[in-house]
Amino acid sequence: MSLYKIRVAGLEDILQQDVIDLKSLRDFCFYGIPDCNGLRSLCWKLMLGYLGPKKDTWSATLTKKRELYKQFIEEMVIPPGDGEQGRSSCVDHPLSDGPESNWNTFFKDNEVLLQIDKDVRRLCPDISFFQQATDFPCESVVSHNRERKLHIRVAPTTLSSANVERKGLGVTKQINLITKRATESYEAMDEGLEAHWEVVERILFLYAKLNPGQGYVQGMNEIIGPIYYVMASDPNLEYRKHAEADCFFCFTALMGEIRDFFIKTLDESEDGIKGMMAKLSNLLKEKDSEVWTKLRDQELYPQYYSFRWLTLLLSQEFPLPDVLRIWDSVFADEKRYNFLVKVCCAMIVLLREQILENDFASNVKLLQNFPPMDIKVVLKKATSLE
Repeated sequence: MSLYKIRVAGLEDILQQDVIDLKSLRDFCFYGIPDCNGLRSLCWKLMLGYLGPKKDTWSATLTKKRELYKQFIEEMVIPPGDGEQGRSSCVDHPLSDGPESNWNTFFKDNEVLLQIDKDVRRLCPDISFFQQATDFPCESVVSHNRERKLHIRVAPTTLSSANVERKGLGVTKQINLITKRATESYEAMDEGLEAHWEVVERILFLYAKLNPGQGYVQGMNEIIGPIYYVMASDPNLEYRKHAEADCFFCFTALMGEIRDFFIKTLDESEDGIKGMMAKLSNLLKEKDSEVWTKLRDQELYPQYYSFRWLTLLLSQEFPLPDVLRIWDSVFADEKRYNFLVKVCCAMIVLLREQILENDFASNVKLLQNFPPMDIKVVLKKATSLE
């Protein structure tokens, strides 16, 4: 039996238990989840806390969460007056500007939606997946008039784009983090169909609505992309059918852990982005003082290159398959983001010869555009930094 098959059998044995041993699961997944049989999708659900360790609770949990997500769509995506609740009331009016007006909220939401729409149309441009049609479009959206599709609400003929800055707590913020850009933004599907990016747009919109203190920040699209890809690629038909709802709750759980990265007022906290960059700098000083000294002397501080690495969990630095492999280890590590710091440190150490030879400009370019590298080498180095 091949080593790969042995690993698949080993993981399936862990998952067959009536009560999942989460420590054994994490220990196994830390070294990579086999890319077959929907194992990654299930393991991520468990490691992110969407599913509990007791298997007999899974069915009830999934049914409850998926029904709740349907309710979110009905209440927050369907335009006022177009849903079941709207048909029973004629009090509200599109021209109303009162604070209790659903229509007033609807138009304010479009400001947030405009930024989300722009970002999801460029999601993971290296693969065609997000441009393709989902096999399971949201029936309550595609089976009615096109106004239920969120991108229709912010079509260019309706709204013009505005740049938004990240300023503490607020509805919409922007961080200049994204390096990968599609040459053209993705097109919408014909009536009755939905592209995967349209589904992601709806998830992010609902997340922003349900988390008004944080809202939507540019870069969240890069965090949700790999999660949705894993859920929507599950070979299990039932899981794939509910990929949108499952992705929403897994993304929400992950954002609950890394929200400090996206809120400027929390930057100075230990778990804020500045705290994480300080940890990276201290680890590099400990593991390779020569490289640390070179970067310090050049005044090439971590914020010049690692801000994006840490905030987006390296989703912009590696191809999607490598990102999935990194996240297997990050999600499996109980200390979680300490290992992320180790991966970032390993990336720097592996470039030590070039860094020591380069001038400031060359090192900035090198670190901001991390060169292709075998992810196994990076993770092995990161593990050795323990």
